[in-house]
Amino acid sequence: MDSQPPRERKSTFGASMRAVFWSFFGVRKRRDYDRDAASLNPVHVILAGLLGALIFVGVLILVVRLVVP
Repeated sequence: MDSQPPRERKSTFGASMRAVFWSFFGVRKRRDYDRDAASLNPVHVILAGLLGALIFVGVLILVVRLVVP
């Protein structure tokens, strides 16, 4: 059997954005959460979270402006 430790994957910013997107909805599978926790770059996650929050607030402002004349 191969007793080498698992190779650490380099994650992309897109993978961090996907993880943050699903986290906003709170529907992450435990397996996916564990994999992300082991492989995602914390700086990418912070930037993705900030970007996701800005997009969310922007959409809310847009909806309010469309509904309220």
